[in-house]
Amino acid sequence: MTTSPPLHSGSDSAALPAGQVVGIYQDRTKHRFLAYAAGPTTLDWDARPEPFRHFAGTPVIDLPLASADALGMAPLRPAVPDLASIGALLHLSFGLTAWKTLGPDRWAVRANPSSGNLHPVEAYVLVAGVTGLDDGLYHYLPDRHALELRAQHPQPFAAGPALAVGLTTVMWREAWKYGERAFRYCQLDTGHALGALRYASALLGWRPMEQLRVGTETLAALLGVDRDEDFPGRRADVSREEAEMLLALDLGRGGVAHAPSALRAAAATAVWQGVASVIDPFPMFHWPLIAEVALATRRPDDCGLPPIAGLLPRLQPAARILARRSAQRFDAAHVMSAAGFAQLLDALSGDVDTRLSLLFFVHRVEGMEAGLYLLPRGPWGPALCDSLGEGGSLLPQPGPGGLICLQRLAPVELRRVARSLHCHQDIAASACLAVGMLAPFGPLVEAQPAVYRDLLREAGLLGQRLYLEAEAMGLRGTGIGCFFDDPVHEAARVATPDFQSLYHFTIGLPVDDERIETTPAYPALAENPAS
Repeated sequence: MTTSPPLHSGSDSAALPAGQVVGIYQDRTKHRFLAYAAGPTTLDWDARPEPFRHFAGTPVIDLPLASADALGMAPLRPAVPDLASIGALLHLSFGLTAWKTLGPDRWAVRANPSSGNLHPVEAYVLVAGVTGLDDGLYHYLPDRHALELRAQHPQPFAAGPALAVGLTTVMWREAWKYGERAFRYCQLDTGHALGALRYASALLGWRPMEQLRVGTETLAALLGVDRDEDFPGRRADVSREEAEMLLALDLGRGGVAHAPSALRAAAATAVWQGVASVIDPFPMFHWPLIAEVALATRRPDDCGLPPIAGLLPRLQPAARILARRSAQRFDAAHVMSAAGFAQLLDALSGDVDTRLSLLFFVHRVEGMEAGLYLLPRGPWGPALCDSLGEGGSLLPQPGPGGLICLQRLAPVELRRVARSLHCHQDIAASACLAVGMLAPFGPLVEAQPAVYRDLLREAGLLGQRLYLEAEAMGLRGTGIGCFFDDPVHEAARVATPDFQSLYHFTIGLPVDDERIETTPAYPALAENPAS
């Protein structure tokens, strides 16, 4: 059985099984009414981590900016991989969509959302046999919409033309604000990034495929994030990146399964270039628990885990992807239409292999009484239903098995409950509805600790779908990572710790802050967009 170093609890305990490390981490990072998970006692917003990583001393290739009007429908045939199509893919998945300004503060909005807008996910592109680019590894620069050459590959990772996207996380970006709970948020953000890549790929006639055989160590070597000399800084936990996922792009030709041996060979012969920029020169806190759960959940090559569940998304036009925003406030009087709610349930009902069931806090939906509802999903849905306490009754609603009414509440009482459970945030009470994502945990994670990352990523993937489904209804969504874990389980009548709430989401009619000024993401590129 895989073991990890002891948790930093002030004792000299022996090494623990990896599954137990994950269980302790999940419990220790729960928010409770009497105490939040361990985090920083102060934040200096003028000294927050650098949001954009660069590699000094390496060539930079500017990418053309795709026209949103040209990417509004399914293509007749898969796009040819070139600078234009790669530029469109990266812009719609990882690029900037606008700049926001309020007084002296200025910040970027991206196609993929992030907890606290801190964006721990970095994107790398592996290229073989693509016109206009040498074979090698490239790092994407979202602030410039460009690629920087990280490594040349004398021995390509695949027979061209071939593309793959590697995802890493700079965990300090989240830990700087959220402390020990940051590992959760990094995995949620990785799921959002996967979702964004799926939507962007669909508009090009491509499909990202998880490279399930590739373990963490192999991926780290391939992406160069195991190279200590290339990541300077006062502390390794601050400067380094954690290897997360490798996704080969099916360009319509098939043949996207990459053997770990071929990837290791490409990494071994790579000619590396560049030194990473410093993320935070003066970090104030240290969270060893994050490194321990990261180690416990890394996967070996050929570990046999299934892919993350999720249907191919409904096609969303580029204009809608670029317009996506997180709402900061909701109109507390707006009512979601019955047709809109049915559309939402339909979008959530087709993932037969999903491990996530959904808890709905229904405030204002046409034709529905306010209350708490459960939508069991996937093969774990029956087990979740079996764990429920007394009082649930089936309601006839679209979706497999229907919604289970857990409790009807007066609107005022439901708003109080929703606000309290979501760390006293008003956005959970003023939305038309809030959604909690419940996942099987105990036996699943104990048997395969690496599945912990997958469950959180699946939740983030679902969150990305909810964002764009909300936009399609003329509404807006906002992900919520702060909630009181065990009180949520009690509200959902879940009587076993084998199910855990991983992520929450709200949907409603946004109330925009008119003081915030919005400007184009890439004004210089927008003058001459690629067609």
